[in-house]
This record gives sequence, C-alpha cells and structure tokens, in this order.
Amino acid sequence: MVNSSDYVPPKVWVWNQAKNGARFANINRPVAGPTHEKELPVGRHPLQLYSLATPNGVKVAVMLEELLALGHEGAEYDAWLIRINEGDQFGSGFVGVNPNSKIPALMDRSGATPVRVFESGAILLYLAEKFGAFLPTEPALRAECLSWLFWQMGSAPYLGGGFGHFYAYAPTKIEYAIDRFAMEAKRQLDVLDRRLAESPYLGGQDYSIADIAVWPWYGALVKGVVYDAAEFLQVEAYTHVQRWADTIAARPAVQRGRKVNRAWGEPSEQLHERHDAADFDTRTQDKIDAAAPSGPAT
Repeated sequence: MVNSSDYVPPKVWVWNQAKNGARFANINRPVAGPTHEKELPVGRHPLQLYSLATPNGVKVAVMLEELLALGHEGAEYDAWLIRINEGDQFGSGFVGVNPNSKIPALMDRSGATPVRVFESGAILLYLAEKFGAFLPTEPALRAECLSWLFWQMGSAPYLGGGFGHFYAYAPTKIEYAIDRFAMEAKRQLDVLDRRLAESPYLGGQDYSIADIAVWPWYGALVKGVVYDAAEFLQVEAYTHVQRWADTIAARPAVQRGRKVNRAWGEPSEQLHERHDAADFDTRTQDKIDAAAPSGPAT
C-alpha cells in the first residue's frame, strides 16, 4: 500500500481488481453489464423484490410491509435474496431489471406489461403513487416530502460511500478522508436534527416515504447499528434525530421489513426470502436451523 502522502495519480487510471477492489472486488468494477447468464426467480405475487437488507434494501421492504399493514392487498410481494458479495447483481436477469447492478430492484407484474423500477427512491415514489399512501397530496406538503426523499438520495453516498467506507472499511486509515466525511456526516445529522426539532416527521406531521428512506441510514447511524461510529460522531447530541429514530423503530411494519433479505446478525432477525406474511413466524433463520435434521452422532 502506497503511503497516501506519496501517491501521485498516473496520467491514465487503470483498474486492478486485486488492488482497487480489496474486500469489495465482487461488488465494484468500472464497467456495466452482466458477467454471467442467470435468470431471476419469479414468485406468485404481483410485486417481485430482488434485494439485500442493506439500508437501501430495507427502505423498500419496510414500504411494502407498511402498505400491507394499511390493508393494501395488492402490495403482497415475493422478496428474493441477492447476495452482492457473490456477484448476484451481475447476473443477466438482475441487470435486466436494474442496468446499474445495485439493489434493490422491483418488478411489478400486476399489469399486462411488467414494469421494472430501480433506485430505492424511485421505488418508494412508485409504490406511494400506485397505492396512494405515505405521500401527501397537498402541494406544499408533497413538495416537502419529496425534498427530503431526494435529500436522502443525494446525501447518503457521503455517509455510506464516504464516511462509512473510509472510517470502517478502507484497508488503510486516511486521516484526511475520515475528517472530510465525518464533517459531512455530522453536518447532515445537524440538518436532520434541526428539521426534526420543528416537526415530528421529515415531511411534516405525518409519517411518509421521506422517513422510510432516511431512517435505515441515519436512524441506524445514531443507534450505533452501522459503522460502530456512535461515540466517534457523538450522536447522542442529536436528540431530535434520536427521538425520531426510536419512534420509527417501534413500528411493527418497520420491525418486519428490516428482517427481509437479511443474511447476517441474529438468526431470529434473518428472513432470507419472504413470500408470505406467515414467513416471519415460520421461516426466519433460527426456525429453519431448528427444523434442520441434526448430523449423525459421533
């Protein structure tokens, strides 16, 4: 590893998978398109979600569970696990749904012509409009909600790809990079805290897709769930964000949604695939493990 103070960029950058990919070699590359042929599975429901329970994936699972909680039967869905560390997102079927090869991706097969939707913010907006829920109709409130939705879409790369990458994942600690993105992460938390000091939710008095989009990133950050950076960023100082994060975390649909397509952590919190509401009671990983036959006695 070249000392960052000694590094001089070459005239032409050339990608080296071993050097540039590091632990993310199966996730990142400088070209698009599929690497292999692999069709996506299709379940029995109109909505097919292909995802992983990263913050971006959690958004859509939470939205679908919230819609079902409101009684929207058309929001029933199959959720299929996309293991990005194994390169599932570069299969031909997945690229056909999302040419950007990022989770989550959604196929809506409820109409005569299937509709693909990619980018988590676009999926939230699509579902909100399809079902008439979690998006205000009054113009000023709608604008406020959408402003915060797109704030998250523009800000999260600084938090995940910036602060999270250099603080938690980069193979070497670079002081300048950590300082630069820690400053931005704290500025964003201050933006949220000031907004939530004047309003219970980001879009106003009511819970909306703005909150569904922001919570998996910033709620997880202030509760110490991602990056183990709570003390480093002094997140307890953002009291209004803390209140908001706890309020959303207590919602039953949120508690269900965050389990969908989760493949790490406590087995009771992992629902690798979701095809029916009963799966939360019968198919979490702890129950699958308990039902598996034990090996031969030794």
